[in-house]
Amino acid sequence: MSAESVGAPGAEAPDPLAVIRTRGYAVLLIVVAALGVPISAAAFGFLALVHELQSLTYEDLPHALGFDSTPSWWPVPLLAVAGLLTGLVIRHLPGTGGHNPAEGFVNTGAPTAAQLPGVALAALASLGLGVVLGPEAPLIALGGGLAVYAVRLLKPGIAPSASAMVAAAGSFAAVSALLGSPLLGAFLLMEASGLAGMMLGLVLVPGLLASGIGSLIFIGLGSWTGLGTYSLTLPHVPHAPQPTLAEFGWAIALGVAAALTGTGVKRLSLSLQERVAQRRVIATVVMGLTVGVLALLYAENTGRDASEVLYSGQDALGGLLAEDATYTVGTLLVLIVCKALAYSASLSAFRGGPIFPSMFLGAAGGLALSHLPGLNATSGFAMGIGAMCVAMLRLPMTSVLLATLLLGSEGITVMPLVIVSVVVSYVLVLRLERPDSAPRTAPR
Repeated sequence: MSAESVGAPGAEAPDPLAVIRTRGYAVLLIVVAALGVPISAAAFGFLALVHELQSLTYEDLPHALGFDSTPSWWPVPLLAVAGLLTGLVIRHLPGTGGHNPAEGFVNTGAPTAAQLPGVALAALASLGLGVVLGPEAPLIALGGGLAVYAVRLLKPGIAPSASAMVAAAGSFAAVSALLGSPLLGAFLLMEASGLAGMMLGLVLVPGLLASGIGSLIFIGLGSWTGLGTYSLTLPHVPHAPQPTLAEFGWAIALGVAAALTGTGVKRLSLSLQERVAQRRVIATVVMGLTVGVLALLYAENTGRDASEVLYSGQDALGGLLAEDATYTVGTLLVLIVCKALAYSASLSAFRGGPIFPSMFLGAAGGLALSHLPGLNATSGFAMGIGAMCVAMLRLPMTSVLLATLLLGSEGITVMPLVIVSVVVSYVLVLRLERPDSAPRTAPR
């Protein structure tokens, strides 16, 4: 029995331990280890390119045109361009630029070689010009697609089951360092894929191998280039005291609030997605203009930078927590409303991942509530992240880990509170979910 027989149509379910002992499985691990290096390097290059595009379009270009600083209205025309470019890619290139982020993490398989350019270009046009989405979904698709393309060049007749394991390992390598830990990326992919039991080990072992190699490549390239690792980190986390009874009450309240907010964002994005699909290019431009106007309104009404509404929020999380004292409750509420609406518009029309904006929204909500008695900022920050992530992703284990591992040693202290908020949000979201709201493919 070989690794290629796993999941073959009409075949009996193999003994996972027997498969792992075969020579074919050992060869598969060697192939995965070899592919992990170039795929993680390509993922690093993709993230570097996104970062450079953001700097070029929002910092260098305004200065080159004679502005002392980036005008608050600058995102409006730029996001219209993002909508035009993304809409054209989705409409005319194979693969529609990847899966619709409004539908969450949907396992549609690795993209084909013909679809890879569309996935990359749609993501670059969306993320590089300030759309409120993260890079994780395009990285997962690109990593899996590149891995399958490479292995089929080496072995054209590879079985679909073995190809699927290689694709999963490529995705592991691509997101190995993005979430701050290769283990966290692994949990995300495992939970999102729905794998369970002993069969999980067949995919988990090569995936973890690729993830570990990918993380080392990210660290090495970050040090060598001086660009950093593009990993989710918080430079400073305030001390969190031991949980109190009042904070457990806040955990329940945050879970309810996140479930209601997340359900609203999800339903709005899916509703907009149906309308965008009818007039793809024009409607995507309109959604881009909407995101730009929301950023402008936030900047004009609060006096803060429009960039807080734009982008995924990954790089802004640390500043949000460290500078919590500089935000009034009113500013945080305006930020939440504008970011949530911009997030919905981005989910409906653009290409990217849903994780980081949900983390930012939850963090802002938790910090807003921490201005009330009985809740400290660090606990509110962590509970908000966990509750909002599970509301958007429907992945409870990943949501708990995202909220706690991010905080380092303080995450252990607040973990009981995070678990309560995540469970409350998850159960309520499932009860609020409409029977007809399952992910579906809309007409393009």
